[in-house]
Amino acid sequence: MRTTLTLDDDLAARLETLSQRRGVPFKQVVNEAIRKGLAPAGGRALDLPAFDCGGPLPGVDLDKVLALDALFEADRLRQKLLAGQ
Repeated sequence: MRTTLTLDDDLAARLETLSQRRGVPFKQVVNEAIRKGLAPAGGRALDLPAFDCGGPLPGVDLDKVLALDALFEADRLRQKLLAGQ
């Protein structure tokens, strides 16, 4: 369908930049952007790469780290209770 569409200057510039960067027609970039905007909330799951960061550094005991975090959380809750929140 052919129609006339008035775009804000900033949006037109962003779409044109994207069109040039991807090497696809402006019309295709506009249609894809509209489709994404009209997609149901939640969209599709992102396919992100996974990276192996290795385990904890030598000498780091994760049980102690979790225990320390629990102490800090208990202290934050105590402060909230004392403040009446």
